[in-house]
Amino acid sequence: MRASLQDPGFNIVARIERLPVSRWHHWMRSIVGTAMFFDAFDAIAIAYVLPVLIPLWKLGPQEIGGMISVGYAGQVVGSLLFGWLGERIGRIPTAIITIALFSLASLACVFADSYQTLLWLRLVQGVGLGGETPPMHAYINEFAKAEQRARFTLVFQLGFAFGILGASLAGAWVVPTLGWRWMFILGTVPAFLTVPLRWMLPESPRWLASRGRFAEADRVLSRIEQTIARQHGRALPPVAADAPAAPYAETRLGDLFRGIYLRRTLSVWGLWFCTYFVGYGMTGWLPSLYRTQFHLSVQDALNFSLIAQAVSICGSIAVAFLVDRTGRKAWFTAALLLASLPLFALWNAPQMSVVTVLILVCGCLPAIASVSISLGMFTAENYPTHLRALGGGIAGAWLRAASVLGPYLVGLILPMAGLGAVFVMFGIAAVIGGAICALFATETGGKVLERVSPAA
Repeated sequence: MRASLQDPGFNIVARIERLPVSRWHHWMRSIVGTAMFFDAFDAIAIAYVLPVLIPLWKLGPQEIGGMISVGYAGQVVGSLLFGWLGERIGRIPTAIITIALFSLASLACVFADSYQTLLWLRLVQGVGLGGETPPMHAYINEFAKAEQRARFTLVFQLGFAFGILGASLAGAWVVPTLGWRWMFILGTVPAFLTVPLRWMLPESPRWLASRGRFAEADRVLSRIEQTIARQHGRALPPVAADAPAAPYAETRLGDLFRGIYLRRTLSVWGLWFCTYFVGYGMTGWLPSLYRTQFHLSVQDALNFSLIAQAVSICGSIAVAFLVDRTGRKAWFTAALLLASLPLFALWNAPQMSVVTVLILVCGCLPAIASVSISLGMFTAENYPTHLRALGGGIAGAWLRAASVLGPYLVGLILPMAGLGAVFVMFGIAAVIGGAICALFATETGGKVLERVSPAA
C-alpha cells in the first residue's frame, strides 16, 4: 500500500532512495569494508599458521580440524548474540563492541604457548568475528538504493574477499619470515577502526524509524542530506511520491517463521550452510593438505593457497558488477552447480599432480566466492528492517555451523576414506545448495527494501 506523504516512515525511505551516490557513501563504505577485510583476515589466519604449528605441537588431523572449527563455533554464538543485539541497541554500537572483542582476542593469541590455550582464545575471537557481520550487512543495505543495490553493497563486500587474499599474502611472507605470531599481531589492527565507526558513521535512519524514533532518524538523515548536497554543489533530487513506508515494528523471533518469511528463512539457511561448508572447509584445510598430502614445503603450500585465493577474487568482482543484471537466484544456482563439477573431478586427487589439483581448485573457488560474498546482501534483502540484523545473525549462524562441521569432517574422513572422498563431499554440498536456490529462493533484485520485504 502506498504510504501517505505525512507518514514519517515514508519520509525516511523516500529521502534515502533519492540520495545520489556521493563521497559520503564512499567514505562510509570504505570504513565498513575495512572492518570486513579484517573480519576475513582474522577468520582465515589460522589456516596459514597451522602448517607451522603442525610439526611444532605435533598435531594430528582431528586436532587440526578442531583448531579450524573452534573459531567458527565461537562465530555461531557471536552471530546469534550480536544479531539480536543489533536490533536492540543499533547497528553501529554493536559493530564497535564486536570489532573491539575480536581485536583484543587476536592480541591474546600472540601469547598462546600451547594447543589448548590457542584453542580457547580462537573460540573467544570467533564470538567477535561472528557478531560483526550481521549489523554491518544490515547497515550497508539500509543506505543502498533499490537500483543497483548489489553493486553498491558488494563493492564494500569485496573487503571480505580481499581480506582472505590478504591473509594468504601475509601468510606466504609473514609466517616464514617473521613467525606465526605476527599473523595475530596484524589481526589487532581493527581495534583502531572503532574510533571512525563511533564518531564518523551515523546510526541507520531506517533502523531508527523501525524503532519508532522518527525525530532522531530525521535529524541523522538531515545531516547526511546536507553533506551530500554540499558535496554535489546542487539541490538533491525531489522526493518520490510512491515510496513505501518504514514502519515502527517490534522485533519478534517468531516473525522469521511467519507468512512469506518461513520459506525465505529456510532457504537462506540452506544457502549459507552449503556455500560456506564448501568455501571455508576448503580454504581452512588447503594449506595443510598441500603440506601433508602432497608433501610440499611450508612456503610452497602457502604459495599454492595464495594462488587459489587470488583466482577466487575474480568471482567476487564479477558478481559485484553483474548480479544486478542476472538476478540473484540465477547467479547463485548456476555458480553452485558449476562449482560442483571440478570438485567431483577431484575424486581422483591422490593420483593427480599437485598442479592439476590446484587448477581444479581454481575452477571451483571463484564460483563459491561469488555466492559467499553475496549472501549477506541477499539475506538483508529478504527481511524487513526490524528483522534484518536478527535474520542475518541467525542465517550467519548456519554459516558458522557449516564452517565448524566442514573442517571437522575433513579431519575425520581424510584418514578413513582418503582425499578424493573429501572433495566429493564438498561437491555434494554444492549441488544441494544449488537445488535449494533454484527451488525455494526469492528474487530480491531491483526492489525497494520495504516493498520486497514488508513488515507484517
